[in-house]
Amino acid sequence: MRVGTPLSHNATKVLLLGSGELGKEFTIEAMRLGIEVVAVDSYQFAPAQQVAHRYYVIDMRDGKQIKNIVYREKPDFIVPEIEAIDTDMLLELEKEGFNVVPSGKAVKLTMDRIGIRRLAAEELGLKTSGYRFAETLEEYKKAVEEIGLPVVVKPVMSSSGKGQSVVRTPDEIEKAFYYAKKNARGKGNAIIIEEFIDFDFEITLLTVRTRNQGTLFCPPIGHRQVEGDYHESWQPQAMTETALRKAQEMAKAVTDALGGYGIFGCEFFVKGDTVWFSEVSPRPHDTGMVTMASQNMSEFEIHLRAILGLPIHIELISPGASYCFHAKTHSVAPEYEGLEEALKEPNVWVRIFGKPTTRPKRRMGVAIARGESVEEARAKAKRAAEAMRVIENG
Repeated sequence: MRVGTPLSHNATKVLLLGSGELGKEFTIEAMRLGIEVVAVDSYQFAPAQQVAHRYYVIDMRDGKQIKNIVYREKPDFIVPEIEAIDTDMLLELEKEGFNVVPSGKAVKLTMDRIGIRRLAAEELGLKTSGYRFAETLEEYKKAVEEIGLPVVVKPVMSSSGKGQSVVRTPDEIEKAFYYAKKNARGKGNAIIIEEFIDFDFEITLLTVRTRNQGTLFCPPIGHRQVEGDYHESWQPQAMTETALRKAQEMAKAVTDALGGYGIFGCEFFVKGDTVWFSEVSPRPHDTGMVTMASQNMSEFEIHLRAILGLPIHIELISPGASYCFHAKTHSVAPEYEGLEEALKEPNVWVRIFGKPTTRPKRRMGVAIARGESVEEARAKAKRAAEAMRVIENG
């Protein structure tokens, strides 16, 4: 392929829809290869906007605003980084000849848990937890009764675990319903009720669709969630060869059905040799930030290379781990302390995302670490993250 010069008439241009911490790292990788990046988000000074060549602030769910920017910028690649986007407009733009990454179908289906669950379970026949969809409280209560407690309740459209809860007792049923409704994103009004799986662990299997190398896989990533939101991850997650093979087969089936080129974050529940498909994101995954320490290529470099059709060589160079640190209150222009303490051990790094505002439980940065073992890497990343303090100004 041929790459032009940024900010020139022949620039190779990426329009990034969503400009969070994952988009920031992707933007940095793109700039290393001379790609011009235009970052779009719903608020000003989002992390990727701080490093992009230029940016726009729009309502990401307004397809007309997205279309206006696409027509103005004429990007070579439209790269969605978040879920809350008018995906129907992306499908329309794809039909007009614009390159949506990895594909309009992938972005449309994975944003909506109804679409992706029906694709996986009903069309592809993959093993999943039992599930129901509901829009009203009455439908929801009936679904809970049919599946039986405990259940997992989520909005059909959300991200980073927002609106997700585990219902274990009858007095938690209505609370979970309204929590899911309140935290839904996009245009979806339904919620999904899932059978609770008694799994040993859950993994993210970063799956890469390429033009010339077929489907590639990163070593499995284990992760821990709190209230449905990722707090720490580690690589590799130990698992049986049988379970890993099943996860890879499922991941390939799903990503082949979605199409396009790029990295997908496929999530699975694992118990012994049994594997259940959970979800898939058609972009770098938050749990995959560990790859900035553990692999020779981070998930962001891999995503970019897959999009551009460049060679990819994935190697695990060390056991690694990531551990997030969060805000506690609402504030503007936070400050950070503790870097000296966080970075005192070798092979530890801190990424401060640079978000302009805080809110309770908002992820503000991550510590990543290497170790001789996963256990050592997890301990180092945890110590570093806990050394970081977010000073929240009123």
